[in-house]
Amino acid sequence: MLQGDAMRANLRFIAAIVSVATIGGFMFGYDSGVINGTQTGLELAFQLSKGEEGLVVSALLLGCASGAFMAGRLSDLWGRRRILIIAALLFILSALAAGAALSSSAFIMARVLGGLAVGAASVLSPAYISEVTPAHVRGRLSSLQQVMIITGLTGAFAVNYWVANFAGGSTASFWLGYAAWRWMFWMQFIPAFCFFVTLLFIPESPRYLVARGHELAAQAVISRLFGADGAADKVREIRASLTADHAPKLADLRDPATGRWRRIVWVGIGLATFQQLVGINIVFYYGAVLWQAVGFVEADALKINVLSGVVSIVACLVAISLIDRLGRKPLLLTGSIGMALTLVIMAACFSTAAFADRGLHLSGRMGLLALSAAIAYSFLFNLSWGPVMWVMLGEMFPNQIRGSGLAVSGAAQWIANFAISVSFPSLAASIGLPVIYMAYAAFACLSVFFVIRQVRETRGTELERMLG
Repeated sequence: MLQGDAMRANLRFIAAIVSVATIGGFMFGYDSGVINGTQTGLELAFQLSKGEEGLVVSALLLGCASGAFMAGRLSDLWGRRRILIIAALLFILSALAAGAALSSSAFIMARVLGGLAVGAASVLSPAYISEVTPAHVRGRLSSLQQVMIITGLTGAFAVNYWVANFAGGSTASFWLGYAAWRWMFWMQFIPAFCFFVTLLFIPESPRYLVARGHELAAQAVISRLFGADGAADKVREIRASLTADHAPKLADLRDPATGRWRRIVWVGIGLATFQQLVGINIVFYYGAVLWQAVGFVEADALKINVLSGVVSIVACLVAISLIDRLGRKPLLLTGSIGMALTLVIMAACFSTAAFADRGLHLSGRMGLLALSAAIAYSFLFNLSWGPVMWVMLGEMFPNQIRGSGLAVSGAAQWIANFAISVSFPSLAASIGLPVIYMAYAAFACLSVFFVIRQVRETRGTELERMLG
């Protein structure tokens, strides 16, 4: 245990590198949310059908699954920090290319590049944080990832609102004669460049360094993080948690006794997919379109997005205060039950909607109830499954399989995300919003049983003691 100035110095250093790592969460959120509010411009610019709109909106997700899988594996070979630097460069390239796209295919390619970066940041930022922080505060510090994801989403919503409001609409001409929706993507260059520069100043994960045989470098990093006393012992403990005869590899996910994937891998996949099957990203990606569909004008719909983002940040801050005191499972269960209830309310509200000249329309009272339920749903998600799933994926796997476990679970998360997002426009037009929201409610109910039966509590457990 460190005392006095040394402890304060270490805490400042840990806070600094966690702050840099969580910019990856901000970019994850910003790149995911920037599409919300640009759909009208994209439809007009590229003459999109409903099916094409779903593909264009979800193009980011085509890259996310690959990015998560490749980043998880490559981080075992090249290091967490180096892959995050590559992700930052992809964020920059995607932002510039998406805003400049002259065809839907060029736009899709730009967003796929962004998806590779989002996928990488989604799994490596929480993993890096979990590997450089003490166990007793790991949940709180890892939860900052979700705060930054929502901050990035809210930042994208706020920038989109400001640009559209200043230009007179998302399709109106803005600076240098380019349409406002293009500038919504170009604005992303600023945080992406900041992410790239700050990553150059943080150390590599000591767990990765030990796994690659760089034990002196790992001991130096641990000494900076936690003090020189006990650094050598920690290196030996990390080494003991790794398989002696080979570096981490994908085959380690299989149980040597049965040849099948370890139980912990399936639990990771289950956590990752249930987080998406409750439908949260419909709020993220289609929020503006959804609220316009029930009678709000574009400006009001964008304001609702910002409000929802602020409420979600508050929920994440509450989660941070509770996750290391109550544990991960209680928060997951609270969120699942609460989301099921709010989704049922939303389904009931949309079942009363009528079709008018402007499209789908809710009465004033039902519209307000639907809006209130949606905001409560966002609050509950970001109190529970939003931060807790990423915290658990970053910490639940033993050192030997952390990169590979993140690769598989992260890819599953983004595949589910893509399936939900790309199908939404067509399903909304064919079977209707009430049925869709009831399906999400059913998945929320199923997640309760999954958490009770399959998920182990990880609060306060050292990474070297995680069971596979």
